[in-house]
Amino acid sequence: MKIGITYDLRSDYLAMGFSEDETAEFDRDDTILAIDNTLLELGHETERIGHIKQLTAALAAGKRWDLVFNIAEGMYGIGREAQVPALLDAYCIPYTFSDPLVMSLTLDKGMTKRVLRDAGVPTSDFLVASSGDDAATVHFDPPYFIKPVAEGTGKGITAASIVRDKEKLAAGVAELVKTYRQPVLIEPYLPGREFTVGIVGTGGEAKAIGSMEVVLLSNAEQGVYSYVNKENCEELVEYRLVLAHDEPLVAEVERIALDVWRVLGCRDAGRIDIRCDGDNRPQFMEINPLAGIHPEHSDLPIICTKVSIPYKQLIRDIVDSAASRIAR
Repeated sequence: MKIGITYDLRSDYLAMGFSEDETAEFDRDDTILAIDNTLLELGHETERIGHIKQLTAALAAGKRWDLVFNIAEGMYGIGREAQVPALLDAYCIPYTFSDPLVMSLTLDKGMTKRVLRDAGVPTSDFLVASSGDDAATVHFDPPYFIKPVAEGTGKGITAASIVRDKEKLAAGVAELVKTYRQPVLIEPYLPGREFTVGIVGTGGEAKAIGSMEVVLLSNAEQGVYSYVNKENCEELVEYRLVLAHDEPLVAEVERIALDVWRVLGCRDAGRIDIRCDGDNRPQFMEINPLAGIHPEHSDLPIICTKVSIPYKQLIRDIVDSAASRIAR
């Protein structure tokens, strides 16, 4: 197949003057190189397209592809991860990963929790606050956990995300609203074990390929899988493989993850984060239907490595899943 690759390259945006924080979700040069080389090894013809404006120019110039391998995160708006999929839909060009509805919904953590709660998926209580004043209406007890409602890669998450006194909640929320210019999700702080589950496939074909527990080392920011911990995971985090056949809790975590994946209609591959409350009950935290795919640094490929799935096989599985949507 002729496969185009869409992405937002972090180095490009840094060169344009954007900050490290603003570009935290964007891809490294070696991620694109790894995807491109792997697709070539699988026998495909590739073209690096780039971000949405470069895609728009290419489409206007008449370029077309059998499939687009899309990992573009987008820069602006709550629908930024949906922009490339929506544009490709307009041109009837199939692409990897989820559609515009899923991408818009799952970027909004509050809306995602509402949908999953209605479907009976276990997720902690929450409040979406648009200002510090809204924090006064919180209906559950501290400690709290606060984070921007529509960011990824741990952006806005630090040790200060754990708020132990209700009197300090408004100030913490107001600071995040000011910094990220968006509402803030307030949840009860979950003190238990944290897991991330890798999913490959679509609908009834989807399967949990493996899970790992996120274990913070002594020199990490404690109690929270923060931006700093994620960015420096090699020194601060242990990713511990856990097996469903060894622990009933892990089996329950993977069952919940698959329920989440299917309820939301996610496609091809991604990752789901689940954390346990004080009674050791797993609760849905977040879903990433456009998970990082750096072969060594990103969580999904790390899971694959731990369960002996080669990176080439992961890319093949993603492409094969997406290719099933190509009109015959």
